Amino acid sequence: MTQAPDMRRIIHVDMDAFYASVEQRDNPALRGRPVAVGGDRQRGVVAAASYEARRFGVRSAMPSVTARRKCPDLIFVPPRFDVYRAVSAQIHRIFARYTLLIQPLSLDEAYLDVTRPLLVRGSATRIAHEIRAAIREETGLTASAGVSYNKFLAKLASDYRKPDGLHVITPGQGADFVADLGVEQFHGIGPATAARMHALGIHTGRDLRARDLTYLTRHFGKVASFYHGVARGIDHRPVEPDRPRKSLGTERTFERDLYEWADMAGPVSEMCQRVWHGCERRDITGRTVTLKVKYNDFRQIVRACTLMEAVASAEELHAHARGLLRGCIPPERGIRLLGVTLSTLVPRAQAGARQLALALE
Repeated sequence: MTQAPDMRRIIHVDMDAFYASVEQRDNPALRGRPVAVGGDRQRGVVAAASYEARRFGVRSAMPSVTARRKCPDLIFVPPRFDVYRAVSAQIHRIFARYTLLIQPLSLDEAYLDVTRPLLVRGSATRIAHEIRAAIREETGLTASAGVSYNKFLAKLASDYRKPDGLHVITPGQGADFVADLGVEQFHGIGPATAARMHALGIHTGRDLRARDLTYLTRHFGKVASFYHGVARGIDHRPVEPDRPRKSLGTERTFERDLYEWADMAGPVSEMCQRVWHGCERRDITGRTVTLKVKYNDFRQIVRACTLMEAVASAEELHAHARGLLRGCIPPERGIRLLGVTLSTLVPRAQAGARQLALALE
């Protein structure tokens, strides 16, 4: 990809059906078969689907019963997040050979800024080829990559040749590439916003580009400047390595509605243990405890408390979560989902120092 000296070179790497591909790699009996990672139960949800399953319309976040209806031969596999995290770390070590500017979006995708790479290969495209080859050789998995001069276009490019593909969008191609895409394909425009745009007669990038910034601001507020830019192939957002995590949480959907405290206390305790285990692995803690409750009519409430000092243990986290849960008992209707999140995060060493100082006063 040729470019002006001051133009960035961005790669977006996206693993192909990551969770499902790991399961197929580790279990040869699953290869070539429709696989869903998730719970095969009445209220289970598909976390990931293999490409064989996707051909039947199975998608992530789809209820398991719907997925089974679309694909009767679907094989459900319980998730192994410890394995996925380990493979993700292996992939990130490959990235780190080429650049320190790595912005993870999830376990299976990341942006890389290779404008000034650690290993010079002549072009961002050559680096992307090498990264994909190393991932295949060292993990047995495939990845798709997009190469461009900004993050927005690099992500669009990685989707363009999936699976196991590589696509480049040069500076001279950016605006034209965006023009023919439906706005629902734009990263950053969700279903609700896409529907609002359709109602305004905005269906493609070309339609979006025809609206001036004043018009877009009137209808979409502060985010209008982003839409105005990407419709023209412009995105000035930098790759942001090591962005601080804002929260750590988990949730659980139940196979039957819960009404009694005794049925909820155990799952909340288990979720607190999982959240705290995640905090210990990352050497962080937090001051805000949040409880999420979703009822059987899909109405959702959130209860939270922010503490003067950071949580010091799993037991303390559980005590605060339990207190928030008691405020929801008895429930006005059956509860189908509970979640626990810890936020306002700080390093555990910093929190420990504050607590020690208080003890000595």
